[in-house]
Amino acid sequence: MSRFEPGTSISYEKLHENIDIVRKRLNRPLTLSEKIVYGHLDDPVGQDIARGHTYLRLRPDRVAMQDATAQMAMLQFISSGLPKVAVPSTIHCDHLIEAQIGGVEDLKRAKEVNQEVYNFLATAGAKYGVGFWKPGSGIIHQIILENYAYPGVLLIGTDSHTPNGGGLGSICIGVGGADAVDVMAGIPWELKCPNVIGVKLTGSLSGWTSPKDVILKVAGILTVKGGTGAIVEYHGPGVDSISCTGMATICNMGAEIGATTSVFPYNHRMKTYLNKTGRADIAALADEHKDDLVPDKGCKYDQVIEINLSELKPHINGPFTPDLAHPVSEIGAVAEKNGWPLEVKVGLIGSCTNSSYEDMGRAASLAKQALDKGLKCKAAFTVTPGSEQIRATIERDGFSKILRDVGGVVLANACGPCIGQWDRKDVKKGEKNTIVTSYNRNFTSRNDANPATHAFVTSPEIVTALAIAGTLKFDPETDYLTAANGEKFKLEPPNGDELPARDFDPGQDTYQHPPAESGSVMVDVSPTSTRLQLLEPFDKWNGKDLEDLQVLIKVKGKCTTDHISAAGPWLKFRGHLDNISNNMLIGAINIENDAVNKIKNRLTGEYGGVPDVARHYKANGLSWVVVGDDNYGEGSSREHAALEPRHLGGRVILVKSFARIHETNLKKQGMLPLTFADPTDYDKIRPDDKISITGLATFAPGKPLKGVVKHGDGSQDIITLNHTFNENQVEWFHAGSALNRMKELQ
Repeated sequence: MSRFEPGTSISYEKLHENIDIVRKRLNRPLTLSEKIVYGHLDDPVGQDIARGHTYLRLRPDRVAMQDATAQMAMLQFISSGLPKVAVPSTIHCDHLIEAQIGGVEDLKRAKEVNQEVYNFLATAGAKYGVGFWKPGSGIIHQIILENYAYPGVLLIGTDSHTPNGGGLGSICIGVGGADAVDVMAGIPWELKCPNVIGVKLTGSLSGWTSPKDVILKVAGILTVKGGTGAIVEYHGPGVDSISCTGMATICNMGAEIGATTSVFPYNHRMKTYLNKTGRADIAALADEHKDDLVPDKGCKYDQVIEINLSELKPHINGPFTPDLAHPVSEIGAVAEKNGWPLEVKVGLIGSCTNSSYEDMGRAASLAKQALDKGLKCKAAFTVTPGSEQIRATIERDGFSKILRDVGGVVLANACGPCIGQWDRKDVKKGEKNTIVTSYNRNFTSRNDANPATHAFVTSPEIVTALAIAGTLKFDPETDYLTAANGEKFKLEPPNGDELPARDFDPGQDTYQHPPAESGSVMVDVSPTSTRLQLLEPFDKWNGKDLEDLQVLIKVKGKCTTDHISAAGPWLKFRGHLDNISNNMLIGAINIENDAVNKIKNRLTGEYGGVPDVARHYKANGLSWVVVGDDNYGEGSSREHAALEPRHLGGRVILVKSFARIHETNLKKQGMLPLTFADPTDYDKIRPDDKISITGLATFAPGKPLKGVVKHGDGSQDIITLNHTFNENQVEWFHAGSALNRMKELQ
């Protein structure tokens, strides 16, 4: 059953009207993503529209927040002083449940450990008109697909894998909590007008090849930053061979190529899914407005990639980065050559990327073949259902029993090991080992906090096959297994129904609707809490240039939001800015000594942890700057990675290039995200330098700033620093944060 709040409207008429205005203005055919994005313009008549250049002011239809990011988003909304959210919004409890024993026990423990946070989110939701999905309900993106996404909707979510909803013809974009606050406050939301990358699909999927292989292939082509600033739009005759949830898998992992989001055109697979999930009325409306839910004939893409699905082979990507693509047939030889461990220690299926009924059915079809031959998994094996509805349905239809019988442990309906919520016991920290997952991310230490774990990303089917075989040197298309009786056999290609023949079993009701009257609802935040802390506004800009900022750390190489603000055990502090700031940049590599969390305090001459040195500088009135490399802030939509530097006295992040969400998050908190006009100037910065940022009195869009780099030997370099601030964002900087600016405008 879908949970649409009263007042939720699906206005295809308004969408059509806006599309019509913009198409006449631009006088050209529109891509699907342009139709949906421009169809939500605040001012379709006057808005400047230039792909890759102008900032669009948009009116999203919905907001969704997962529990780790919802804490800070709701704390910011509370401090805005507004009485109710202006658009339908929901909170989803999926991030704080640690995988340890199994679903029932882990959920029970999570409810006890996180009671204070869950109570805060439930009462804040009730107070401010936000729907609340209780712990155990499932992963935010699966819940959105089952209940809230629909063709043509514009939804923003405080999680980087929000684009999952593109599998249902939606434009769903991952943002920081401060962006969510804007939308919940009824303020137009800003997005840089995206470029559009077209992926033309021909042929059809069959055999061992799955939807996951499409995005694994695309990631190999575009790399982790090839989609930055763009929406990836799939089209072509091959689209119809992919299920709705398969399309969602492809869109979900588009986050790994830096794409703003990804989307598929409305088709009969989406209609079937809408009907099966209790939304036949929406499917009927979408049918009536289908012309607005597919690209115009003759529309132009900024780049086109073509993939023949009939020729596509199963892929496995990794380790340590999601864009290192290999055909499964070659991974054993590549692993041997590179010295990667061949033994698969754990196979993990599920996550927001791959936990649909179809995924679970296809995995179970392989597990049953192994069981019929007297085999169990050689590797440990875990299964994460994406939602309570999926859990209940695969339990009813026998898939869960098969997966347990082959050696699997069914975990809670939550993110779990995918985001580092995994109390792993089978290897010691530092022990080199291989795991294979159907997740989306495999950065160093991501899943189990062990930097020596080689994590590979592939489809649930390939994970299951490799868990049964126990080695990367197994190609299920060509290699044989040995049955219990000694006979050799090959696994038949996986098969599974797209949707249950019977309707979905909804399982337990885990949804709390906000009450119509909330005047009596109290939201508690204890002043002595270690997990929740009301926010104090950041200081306004003092009107002067930023003089003599100390280089806190010059980061070497990849620096994701996991490096800047680690997840795992730190998730429990997501509602307490001061406590979580103790993880700031503790995973970043210091170029001075190739060490993590060990930098020189330039005031004392001693070495210390990054947050400790930052606190010492702040206490002594010394503001600081972080210097970084390319694609800084890649990964999750984690706004804590922007809040923490601001809280601990940082003013500037100076890098070669930024990941989109992180750059916006920094601007929202009153930070200056700047890039080297000449990337080789990165090499001029020394770890003990001081940097002054000049030109702030005339800070304006498109006008570079200057950096005066003062070296310890008395010499200096003057460098040009670029930024992407627009006029509104400059006002955020002046006010000290976007939230401060919102209050000024009330």
